[in-house]
Amino acid sequence: MAMVISSVHATLFARASFFCQSSGLRSFRSCLPFSSSAASVSSHNLSRKKWRQPVLSVLDLGGVKISREGTLDVVRDDPANNVPDNIFSKLGVQLHRRDQHPLGILKNAIYEYFDTNYSNKFNKFDDLCPIVSVKQNFDDVLFPEDHVSRSYNDTYYIDPQTVLRCHTSAHQAELLRSEYTHFLVTGDVYRRDSIDSTHYPVFHQMEGFRVFVPEEWEGSGMDATLFAATDLKQCLEGLARHLFGAVEMRWVDTYFPFTNPSFELEIYFKEKWLEVLGCGVTEQEILKRNGKPNKVAWAFGLGLERLAMVLFDIPDIRLFWSNDERFTSQFSKGQLGVKFKPFSKYPPCYKDMSFWISESFTENNLCEVVRGIAGDLVEEVQLIDNFTNKKGMTSHCYRIAYRSMERSLTDEEINDLQWKVREQVQSKLNVVLR
Repeated sequence: MAMVISSVHATLFARASFFCQSSGLRSFRSCLPFSSSAASVSSHNLSRKKWRQPVLSVLDLGGVKISREGTLDVVRDDPANNVPDNIFSKLGVQLHRRDQHPLGILKNAIYEYFDTNYSNKFNKFDDLCPIVSVKQNFDDVLFPEDHVSRSYNDTYYIDPQTVLRCHTSAHQAELLRSEYTHFLVTGDVYRRDSIDSTHYPVFHQMEGFRVFVPEEWEGSGMDATLFAATDLKQCLEGLARHLFGAVEMRWVDTYFPFTNPSFELEIYFKEKWLEVLGCGVTEQEILKRNGKPNKVAWAFGLGLERLAMVLFDIPDIRLFWSNDERFTSQFSKGQLGVKFKPFSKYPPCYKDMSFWISESFTENNLCEVVRGIAGDLVEEVQLIDNFTNKKGMTSHCYRIAYRSMERSLTDEEINDLQWKVREQVQSKLNVVLR
């Protein structure tokens, strides 16, 4: 279960209920959004009038081409839909399936470890549909009804019963019911999040899962839970050495809704402790619900960008989406840990914006508005000041840093972006500019 998540999600695991024609699970190329509401989604007659043509053309770039009659049929006029065009345009890009991209190189290095140490025992899935049901994304992995990650402030909803997966764990229940007992699931995941060099609303996770039968722990002198936890730690310590070399490691007890006990693995790397992944022994309720009673399992989840930024010395998460040859040409298939050489450092431009907030204001909504206008030209949005006056009105001042990874921005285009941001913030977020 992919476990590196935003601060709100608190390092959760990584999830789908779509079937593919050949092997049981539905691939991205053939997926259609699941919904309990026939009025919301239909495979033949869907309303797409609010999708703009530029978005459709973007989806033909790289990765898997998506047919106009397939996944593009996402209803935009559902009042619950909060998926903006800049997020929709990332569907189908699938950076993790590019063998010469840092994320693909890292994914294949992890595959190599499991193939070598487990004799090809683990089934691998990296093309599962990112459009999943609320049940798959939350209920199947035991997220409480009141969990903060279910909110529209944190998750991209297509309609009230359908989301863009927040973690690859959304596919866990379906795989178990399809009789898979050892599997790795890699994919793009989506979360509304802050804007800085290490956070992006689309990133990539890998989940690993292994089921044990009683014959495997009986006679070991350990109960089922201890046996699974011991095996899990041995497996992941070996993976950390495979990726980072002979490093010092430590285990930290933590909490996840779907595992008990739960752990985080940290390594001492470049003179500081680095969280590598989250993991744990799967809650028995998940196994019982999916036809695996009287068995025990472990699961782990990791964020590919988080590890790739460390292994390849990539300073800004936006670079993973760059098509600039000065970036892409630095990486080759099978070459793990080649250090990125910065090709230019263009200056940032800072713009401040102050406004009186309303009770409904959230920083994630602000970041969505800024990203929707400036895209990857925005580097950071930071709260630099706030106060409440005698009337009980609260003011926030945010500093927006604009910087292109590939060229210098002109004063004219930055001013134009900032004007549009101010206009949209006031009209969409119910705030009063100062």
